Amino acid sequence: MQDKMITNFTEQTRGFFEPMRKLNGLMLDSMEKMTEFQLESMKRYTQMGTERMREASEVKDADDMRDFGTRQTEMLNELSKQMLEDAQSMTELSMQFKSEMEKVFAELNQKAQEQAKAMGQSVQQQADQASGRSSKTSSQSSRKNS
Repeated sequence: MQDKMITNFTEQTRGFFEPMRKLNGLMLDSMEKMTEFQLESMKRYTQMGTERMREASEVKDADDMRDFGTRQTEMLNELSKQMLEDAQSMTELSMQFKSEMEKVFAELNQKAQEQAKAMGQSVQQQADQASGRSSKTSSQSSRKNS
């Protein structure tokens, strides 16, 4: 009887920690993707800034300054497009993470319900067995007294 209870407890514990393990893995994967994305974005923005500084250092006269100003405007348009794309990509990553989290929580909820049902059935079986033993003991006891 104790072996069965220990086995049930071990299985329930495994069932409880499996979704938690998935949740931790999901969080780690998401953090890794976001960090990688942010590092790539930072690299792009740094390269853009460095290129602008190089071009600014090469300005020698008014014509170069005019050309630099024109390229600066183009670069700002490119930068704002890039920032918009990056924001959309971050939103997609966040939505993907949210969706995966919802799946894990739904799985966790389902497992918890299954475990509660199994635990209820196990308790009911043990109660039935105990009541059956109690009935046998009291009927044997009453036969002895007769």
